[in-house]
Amino acid sequence: MSTTNTVSSSLLAAMNPSQTTTTSAATAAQDQFMKLLVTQMQNQDPLNPMDNSQMTSQLAQLSTVSGIQQVNTTLQSMISSFQSSQTLQAASMIGHGVMVNGSSMSLSNGSALFGVDLPSNASSVNVTVLDANGQPVHSFDLGAQQAGLIPLQWDGTTDSGAKAADGAYSFRVTALQGSQALNAQTLSYGQVASVASNAQGIKLTVPGLGEVNMSDVLQIL
Repeated sequence: MSTTNTVSSSLLAAMNPSQTTTTSAATAAQDQFMKLLVTQMQNQDPLNPMDNSQMTSQLAQLSTVSGIQQVNTTLQSMISSFQSSQTLQAASMIGHGVMVNGSSMSLSNGSALFGVDLPSNASSVNVTVLDANGQPVHSFDLGAQQAGLIPLQWDGTTDSGAKAADGAYSFRVTALQGSQALNAQTLSYGQVASVASNAQGIKLTVPGLGEVNMSDVLQIL
């Protein structure tokens, strides 16, 4: 009768699947391990049986591999659920206005929306609207403002009192606290037209602003 006192190389191979092994492959490895184990126990020398400590160690390894596969499956399920939830949340933003970092604005039918985000209270805030050539056309003196996001609207009236033509404009902001300049952030406004999901995350298509990351939206209007 053939006998064996050590665990075979086939048994060791079954205990070390690659990190990319799928759940079905892990299950097959468990089945193979049990079959090899039973075969070796049936053919072992009764006077010199297989090392119990080695068998126990490898059973523990098999349990670890199985546990990792279960954790990976659970994590993938959680990630998929989270992504689906994000997509549904983003889809509800279609048709809504959003504020994102930017200094562009679009004047349409005598109205342009934009915003300013102040890091702290300001004693004075001034906004200058620029035309496509970078020339100033209108200035806002907002006076003292508290920290936070300030939604603004321009009706297209220039400093000369004339009405500016519809189109693309930009703006800049100067914020002071006493004599100290503040790092005020300019915000562009646009309406969400569509939503897309890819490997980089959720993208919002905003006409005039292009594709915007959902995480970059500072305010929904």
